Amino acid sequence: MSERQEKKATVLVIDDDAGVRRGLYWALGELYRVLEAGTRAEAVEILQRERVDVVLSDLRLPPMLDEISEGLAVVEAARSQRPPVPVIVVTASESKQAALEAVRRGAYGFFEKPFNPEEILHLVHQAARLRALEEENLRLRKLVSADTGFSHLLGSSVALEKILKQARAVAATTATVLIAGENGTGKEMLAHAIHEESTRATGPFVAVSCAALPETLIESELFGHEKGAFTNATQMRKGRFELADGGTLFLDEISELTAAVQVKLLRVLQERAFERVGGTKTISVDIRLIAASNRDLEQEVEAGRFRRDLFYRLNVVPLNLPPLRERQEDIPLLIAHFAAKAAHKHGRNTPELEPALIEALVEYDWPGNVRELENLIERLVVLTSAEMLGLEFLPEKMLRTLPEATSDESKLDGAVQSLKRRMITSVLQTEGGNKVAAARRLGISRSYLHRLINELNI
Repeated sequence: MSERQEKKATVLVIDDDAGVRRGLYWALGELYRVLEAGTRAEAVEILQRERVDVVLSDLRLPPMLDEISEGLAVVEAARSQRPPVPVIVVTASESKQAALEAVRRGAYGFFEKPFNPEEILHLVHQAARLRALEEENLRLRKLVSADTGFSHLLGSSVALEKILKQARAVAATTATVLIAGENGTGKEMLAHAIHEESTRATGPFVAVSCAALPETLIESELFGHEKGAFTNATQMRKGRFELADGGTLFLDEISELTAAVQVKLLRVLQERAFERVGGTKTISVDIRLIAASNRDLEQEVEAGRFRRDLFYRLNVVPLNLPPLRERQEDIPLLIAHFAAKAAHKHGRNTPELEPALIEALVEYDWPGNVRELENLIERLVVLTSAEMLGLEFLPEKMLRTLPEATSDESKLDGAVQSLKRRMITSVLQTEGGNKVAAARRLGISRSYLHRLINELNI
C-alpha cells in the first residue's frame, strides 16, 4: 500500500521521556501516523519538514525542565502554521495551572499523567477533525477570493487564445503537458492555470526550476534521499515528486537535466514509482507532470543532448506560448493591468497612460516578453510622481522604436489617432479583413469601426 493510500492523520508526540513517547505511540499508532521528538528544537524541525495534524506535547522539555517555556514555544510554533496545528499538552496532576496557562496561550486542550488511552484518543480525534475543517475552510476561501485558473492570463490575441483553448481542453485530463516558449512568456503561470482548472486543484502544485539546481543535487531534490545517503544528509528528506503526490509537478527548463536524471525520470513516468537516493523502498506517487523548456527539445534530441524516448513521453500535449512581439494587440491591456497592480502594491493611485507611451511599448520587440513588460511598468509607476505615465523614464532603446513623429502626433490628439490606426490595422490583419470579427475583438460597434476606418484612412 502506498503512503498516499494510507491517508492517516499525523500526530507529533513530544516528550523527553522515551517511555511516555512509546506509551502514546501504542495508544495512537493503530489509527494515526505517529512522529516523535524529545525536545522543542526537534519538534520545530519536524513541523517545518512534515505535515502534522495534531501535536501532543509535554510542557516541561529540555534544556529547561523546571520551566514551561519550552512547551509554550512548541504551542507557539504549532499555532504559527497555516492553518494552525492544534496542540494538546501533557502535564503532571500537580501542574494543572501550567496546563491552563498553555490553553490560554492557544493550546487545544490538556490531559494529566498517568493518561487514559480512551481520553487521549477522544481528544486527538476532536483536534484532528478541527484541523481538517480549518484546512477545508482555508481551501474554500482561496477558491472564492483568488484570481484562479486561466482568468489571470490576460489577452485576446488569436495567438494566445489558440493556446488557452488547447490548455483548457487538456486541464480536465491527466495527460502530460510540454510547454515551450521563450523566457518570460508565462510558462509557469500557464502550468499553474492548468492545475487550478483540473480535478487536482485542491492538491499541491510543486514547481521546480531544473536550471537553478546544482547538478550534484538534482536527483536528491527530485526524488529525495535517506538519512546518511551522502555527506550532510543528516535526515531523511522527501523529494519534489513525493511533495507533489496527489497534485501537479511542474519541471521548468527540463532540458537542463543530466543524462542520468533523464533516465530515472523516464522510469518514473513509465512506472509512477522510484526510490529515494540511498534507499531501497519503492515509493509510488500519483502526480500530473507538466514540463517546460525555452529550448527546442526536438533540436536538443537531434543534437544528442536530450533522450528521444523521454521527449516522446513528455510531448503528449505540446503547448507553444507565443512571445509578446507576436501578440502586440494584447500589450495595451497588459500595460493597464500591470500599472494598476504596481500602483496597488506601492500605495499609489492608478495612473493614466499617455498614448505616446502605449505606442512606444507596442512598437518595442520585448526580448524579455511579459516579464520584462511587467518590470518596466512597475519601474515607471515607482519613478513617476505625476498622475499620468509618459515617456519621461522610458529607456532610450524603447524611445527609438517610435515612428517618425509628425507635427500632429506630437500633440495628444494626434498620438491617440496614431494609436487607434495601429490597433485597428493590427486587428484587421489578424481577422483577415473581417470587419465584424474585428469590431467584436476591439469592443466597438461595426458602424463605429467603419467610421474610424474612413476617418483614419485605413
